[in-house]
Amino acid sequence: METPANNAAGLPQGDAGFLPDFCAIRAVFAVVVSAQMLAFVLALAGSPLGALWWSELGLVSLFVQWVALSCTAALCLARRWLLRLPPRRAGVLAYGLILLIVLGLSELAFRLLPAYGAMEANGDGHMDYLIRNLAIAAIVAALLLRYFFVRHQWQMQVAAEAQARVEALAARIRPHFLFNSLNTIAALTRSRPALAEEVVQDLAELFRAGMKEVQARIPLSEELTIARRYLNIERLRLGERLQVEWTEKNLPLDEAVPPLILQPLIENAVYHGIEPRGEGGCIHILATYNKGRLRLEVRNPLPPQSDPPRRAGNRMALENIRQRLLLVFGAQARLETEQRDGQYRVRMLIPLERAA
Repeated sequence: METPANNAAGLPQGDAGFLPDFCAIRAVFAVVVSAQMLAFVLALAGSPLGALWWSELGLVSLFVQWVALSCTAALCLARRWLLRLPPRRAGVLAYGLILLIVLGLSELAFRLLPAYGAMEANGDGHMDYLIRNLAIAAIVAALLLRYFFVRHQWQMQVAAEAQARVEALAARIRPHFLFNSLNTIAALTRSRPALAEEVVQDLAELFRAGMKEVQARIPLSEELTIARRYLNIERLRLGERLQVEWTEKNLPLDEAVPPLILQPLIENAVYHGIEPRGEGGCIHILATYNKGRLRLEVRNPLPPQSDPPRRAGNRMALENIRQRLLLVFGAQARLETEQRDGQYRVRMLIPLERAA
C-alpha cells in the first residue's frame, strides 16, 4: 500500500470558532509585539521626532499595551462562551467587547494620567479623545477580526481538501502488491495451508488498517505490528533477497499515533530499493524514543545507477504522510529524506509525550 488510507489528523468536524486561543502564551506574545508596533505608528503620526517624541511614545505604548492585554484577557475568559455561538454572532460580540474595553480604559486614562488630563489645555477635549481612541480601536479590531475569520476559513478549506485527498488515496492500493499477495496465497494453499491462512490474516489486517476512520489513532505497538505483517508477506515472495534489521529502544508502545505512517515507508523501501536489485538487500528500520520525541527511520539500498528509473510514485506516499503529520502535530513533526553512501533514508520525528 503506497499511500496511507487514513488521516488521523483530528481534522475539524465543524466550525470550532475563528477566534484564536488568546490564553496561549504564543498568542499573548504576538499581541504584545503587535501592540507595540501600533504604538510606534501612533507616536510617529502624533508628533515629530525629537525629545518630546520619546515621551509621547512611552505614554502611547503604556496605553496601547494596557488596552491590548486587557482585551486579550477578556477574550481568553470569554472564549468558551464565544465558541458556542455562530461565527458571525461571536465576531460581533468580540468586536463590541473590544470597543467597550477601549472606551472604559480611555476614560480611566483621561482622568487618571496627568499627561492626558493636560490635553484639554491643548484643545484636545474629553469627547475628542474618546472618539479618536474608539475610531482607532474600531478600525484595528475590524481588521484583526476579519483576518482571523479569513485565516480560519482558509485552514478549514485546507483541512477539508487534505481529508478528501487522503480518503481518495485510501482506495489506491498498489495492484501489484495485491496480486502478488494473492499469488503467494494460491501457491501456499496446497503445499502449506497453515502458512497460507496466516498470510490471509496478515493481508486482512493490512486492509483493516487501511479502512479505519479518518480521525482514528492506534497504539504504536499496533502500527509496528502492521509493518511486520506486511514484511511477512513480502518475505514469502522475495525470499532471501529481502533482509530486515529492526532497532527498537525505549518505545512508548501504548501511545496513540496516526495509522499507516510506517508501513508505507517500508513498502517504498521494498518497491524502490529491494525489488530492482537482483541480489536484493537489507532494510534497516529504526524506532526510538528520547526526550518526548519518537523517531521512525527506514533505510534501504539504492538501485544501481546504471538501471533506468522504472518506478515512480514514492513521493505520493511521502507527501501524504507529511501532510498528515502536519495536520496532527503541526510544525513540531518532521519528515526528512536523504540519499547518502548508496542508501536512501526516510526519517520521521514526532512529538509524543509519554503518559505518566
